[in-house]
Amino acid sequence: MLVLVAPGQGAQTPGFLTPWLDLPGAADRAAAWSEAIGLDLVHYGTKADAEEIRDTAVAQPLLVAAGLLSAAALDASPDIVAGHSVGEITAAALAGVIGDEAALRLVRARGLAMADAAAITETGMAALLGGEPEVTVPHLEKLGLTAANVNGGGQIVAAGTAEQLAALAEDKPEGVRRVVPLKVAGAFHTRHMAPAVERLREASLELKISDPTVTYVSNADGRSVATGDEVVSRLVGQVANPVRWDLCMETFREMGVTALIEACPGGTLTGLAKRALPGVQTLALKTPDDLEAARALLIEHAGA
Repeated sequence: MLVLVAPGQGAQTPGFLTPWLDLPGAADRAAAWSEAIGLDLVHYGTKADAEEIRDTAVAQPLLVAAGLLSAAALDASPDIVAGHSVGEITAAALAGVIGDEAALRLVRARGLAMADAAAITETGMAALLGGEPEVTVPHLEKLGLTAANVNGGGQIVAAGTAEQLAALAEDKPEGVRRVVPLKVAGAFHTRHMAPAVERLREASLELKISDPTVTYVSNADGRSVATGDEVVSRLVGQVANPVRWDLCMETFREMGVTALIEACPGGTLTGLAKRALPGVQTLALKTPDDLEAARALLIEHAGA
């Protein structure tokens, strides 16, 4: 049983799309998507610096494009798909719920709406390494912060205003070793993103939606979702609600997952899986050089 997962914002690095565009047809697909959404994905994925691709309105479409290109190059069907935050749009396309171009149009609307919401108040996110949820979450609430990502593997991401995050750096929860600021421009998956929800809902009305062709696991609660309408409804509401990746990994375990592949730019979710899913083989797609090993893993583990 194999799951293909797609990472969320913060996984991007300068130039990470470059080697993928050398694959047959990839540059043409990226160019067509760029024209469709009015954003030069090729430029931002190859030549832009870290600050340019930190922009929410740029980072999110870039991540979905990279995930779709790497999954297409893999050219195989997993048993399960899931995505972390914006990676859920990648997963929805991989599950056949929406088309690839539609996914890029939706994520473009999402990125713009969330960037505008983030501009209202100076907010951000920080990863807490170590600690226990039952201690950490109440401590965050005391500081006015939200546990926006409960990632499992000993990691929770806090989100809130700049002042609240500064207070957290000075007053860490018991057991937390480090507080690491993330390369994002706002307090995603919190009440600060509420203005983006309605805009995303309006954008979703234009979608042609189908039911998933493979098992789709939602990071709202870690449950599998059987209908395309429900997948899209969750995509809309999720921008202002916490990501429960810990529950997704519990579901993977319950479903008997034996291998996990992370779409480009892979690394974050495989790292979490190594800690939370012992015995599950993991592989991150970072460059096309990883494809051969990923295909071997698919042959060995995927039942689809």
